[in-house]
Amino acid sequence: MSDKGTVILAYSGGLDTSCILVWLREQGYQVVAFMSNLGQDEDFEEAKKKATKLGAKEVVIEDQRKELVEEFVWPAVSGDLIYEGRYLLGTALARPCIVRGLIRVARRVGAGFISHGATGKGNDQIRFEFGCYALCPDIQVISPWKDPSFYHRFPGRPELFEYARQHDIPLPITPKAPWSIDANLIHISYESGILEDPATPAPPHLYLWTTDPEKAPQQAQQLTIAFREGVPYSVSVEGEGTTVHDPLEIFDTCNRIGAKHGVGRADLVENRCVGIKSRGVYETPGLSLLRSAHMDLESLCMDREVKKMKDYLSTRMAQQVYNGLWYSPEFEFTRSCVQKAENVVTGSVQLSVYKGNVFVVKREAPISLYNQELVSMDVQGEYEPIDASGFIRINAVRLKEYQRVKTLMEHK
Repeated sequence: MSDKGTVILAYSGGLDTSCILVWLREQGYQVVAFMSNLGQDEDFEEAKKKATKLGAKEVVIEDQRKELVEEFVWPAVSGDLIYEGRYLLGTALARPCIVRGLIRVARRVGAGFISHGATGKGNDQIRFEFGCYALCPDIQVISPWKDPSFYHRFPGRPELFEYARQHDIPLPITPKAPWSIDANLIHISYESGILEDPATPAPPHLYLWTTDPEKAPQQAQQLTIAFREGVPYSVSVEGEGTTVHDPLEIFDTCNRIGAKHGVGRADLVENRCVGIKSRGVYETPGLSLLRSAHMDLESLCMDREVKKMKDYLSTRMAQQVYNGLWYSPEFEFTRSCVQKAENVVTGSVQLSVYKGNVFVVKREAPISLYNQELVSMDVQGEYEPIDASGFIRINAVRLKEYQRVKTLMEHK
């Protein structure tokens, strides 16, 4: 067997990437299997044994949970990122974090290749490959599901299962759910299988993380989230008597409280990068709480016109993240603008969570644009009511002219 060099495989431990590992070795590559711990429920040691048994010359397991929160989730919170108004980007935020790990290992071992198990119809192929090329321009990506010699050999699941049997690749011993699952500490996503029909309701037993809102506690629970310059700084939960400051603990706490009360479920049809519409079901409890608190604090601290610009940039930024452009010049520019706007967003917000809902109870900030004296109905302050008359007359000129022209047109 010829030695084509070393390839770093983004390895999940599942059937597809296990078959890809063996297939890469058949092609003459030495394989280093890379697994990223992003908080998913995974037996990493068992997966390591499996990859070693299948011929990986090294298996790297990297704990990237803290990196994911500080370097990817926090910018998403500061940016109020949400794709097409509904999707909180749990998978899209994780992919550029994994890419960092892949490239670190590739540089350490001197590998010239990266490989992954993403399909040719999805978003992940773009996110992985854009990220790899951006961080390491000389790297080459091997994408088996876009290689005719691979997908003609394995046109369906039966051929993949047969290949696994021939090469002693362990097959799943538990019944596979009739949908695909991707999980990390940000969210769990479900797609494909029976979910491909958007008219098919998601079965109640599908949700693995969040409590069914109808079965959630009858008593609302309150928590207070503090921010410094738009970044979560602490969280305290009513009745628990502690305040946590560590970023991973903050996020874990928000996840725990949100999941307990059924927060963060979404069932939606989205537009993939490649132009295909797909249906996805998501559970994103902690990020849902953080986004609600952060957006409310912005209303207190941020100038109206800056907020309008920031909202526009947030929409663009979410599209960039979804489309795999975390390491692009446009994302760097957009993020820098958002960070500038966030310099004033310092304070805290108290939330109440109840049966899938998030309610803002109160908010406060040491430096706020909210002037109670100015807005009060009981104190005139520095506001002269008579000035409003001129403001109204000037701005009504346009409305009067529109009505004049409209009347002329109607009588022609």
